[in-house]
Amino acid sequence: MSFSQTLDQAFKARLPLLYIETSEEVRALEEVTRAAQALRRPREVWTWTSANGLLGPDNKAIPNTNTPARALDHIVGIPENAVFVFCDLHAYFGTEQRPGDPVIIRKVRETVLELRHADAARALVVTAPVRNIPPELDKLAHLLEFPLPDTTELRAMLDTMIENNTSNGGRIRVKADSTTLESLVQAARGLTMSEAENAFARAMVDDGELTASDIQVVLDEKRQIVSKSGLLDFITKTLDLDSVGGLNNLKRWLSRRNGSWLAEAEAFGLPSPKGVLITGVPGCGKSLTAKAMAASWGLPLLRLDIGRIFSGLVGSSEQNLRTALATAEAVAPCILWVDEIEKGFSNTTGSGDSGTTARVFGYFLTWMQEKKHPVFVVATANNIDSLPPEFMRKGRFDEIFFVDLPTAVERRAIWAIQLASNATDGNGLAALGSSAIDTLVEVSENYSGAEIEQAVIVALYEAFAGRRQVTLDDLTEAITNMIPLAVTQAEEVQVIRDWAAVRAVRATGSEDIDPTEDVAQLAGVGAPTATGAGLSPRRGGRTVDF
Repeated sequence: MSFSQTLDQAFKARLPLLYIETSEEVRALEEVTRAAQALRRPREVWTWTSANGLLGPDNKAIPNTNTPARALDHIVGIPENAVFVFCDLHAYFGTEQRPGDPVIIRKVRETVLELRHADAARALVVTAPVRNIPPELDKLAHLLEFPLPDTTELRAMLDTMIENNTSNGGRIRVKADSTTLESLVQAARGLTMSEAENAFARAMVDDGELTASDIQVVLDEKRQIVSKSGLLDFITKTLDLDSVGGLNNLKRWLSRRNGSWLAEAEAFGLPSPKGVLITGVPGCGKSLTAKAMAASWGLPLLRLDIGRIFSGLVGSSEQNLRTALATAEAVAPCILWVDEIEKGFSNTTGSGDSGTTARVFGYFLTWMQEKKHPVFVVATANNIDSLPPEFMRKGRFDEIFFVDLPTAVERRAIWAIQLASNATDGNGLAALGSSAIDTLVEVSENYSGAEIEQAVIVALYEAFAGRRQVTLDDLTEAITNMIPLAVTQAEEVQVIRDWAAVRAVRATGSEDIDPTEDVAQLAGVGAPTATGAGLSPRRGGRTVDF
């Protein structure tokens, strides 16, 4: 049921006290006025603010009504059908840190009881940006949550702004097709009408054009919402999926879900994707993929730190999670990234913390299953075996991917990306050709992407210390002197592989494997462990090409 329908029912039922939680005071007043005038017996709308006092339907101020007590006394004596909207009344209800005004609260209570038993159809409407209903009024008030503008309202406003700024000599040039305009509208979801208007205006005046690149300008407005919550981090993306070496199976799966939150997909009958769980060997690109995916999809990336959710006050941890998830839904469509999720939800039995972890985990599971907003959850885990089974069943995540140590083809792509991204005019990395990369691919077998990145950094330090350019010897020496995780944590890596063998899909695609490579040899790790033994064959999860 829409807000207008709910408000219409409340007026027809003659509910005496309505509490509308919203920060969009003007837009809420427009909805109240529209609903009041659409009744079979239309009602006049009066408004009260602490600055202007009580204003009648003709917008004339009533003298001596700046205080809420006098304004309430005045409305009781109005015999006509009416709706009285009080905008600042919640400030007198108090907070946890400050007690409310008992006289005003009592006055509101008596006024509501008077309106309930009056012959005329009258209602007191309180609008407030926060939910602050004192216990004395809790049973009398009917709470209404005012929704943020939907895509239809946002698109209508954007079309109006485009028309106003392109016609009659306007200087704004629109270089966006219908899909791009829809993406701009989707990017503005979660903003108030005024915030969206400001974002669209910034996008237009930034360079005098409205293009697909202006989606980022709109997303910058959402950063403010996330920053105010204090529970989520807004991650700035500087790369895309092309900056991730290998993992073509995972990247293909993600690319096919790009745009699945748009109206076109909904009209096709396609539900929004729920999320993906990525597990695997540490340092092989799980977190990097989450960042790159957000940039490729053009969606804001929010990072949820589970440790920040937990608080020492009773009930505050659960409230923190509700606030964080509500913030994510407010800026939807977005990507919610939960890094190393197994560390936050490892103690789901609740032993030792009075069941707080279990309650928080239970709420998170329910939200993942029942969420209606397009919030795509990307969870990464190194030790997924510590997560409870109910977390990984279908319906919570669309798929579980396993990221293993890179193959030779993937290492080639990683080396090329790392050399190109770190190359400057003076460090010599750009001069290293394909033959050098062939050598680096061979010597870096069983090394992760993070270890390859670190080897490039070590080589840069060595060359800078000698005030010379980086050579192939610097890079090979950096690799050979580094003991990879596949050696230092051989047993742990094998445990991860054993778990993923029949429970996850390999992120590596068939094109990531060189046909000249011996697949049987690829399944094992030739580097010796600390005890001299090699790792057992790696199965690496189900091989499913999307």
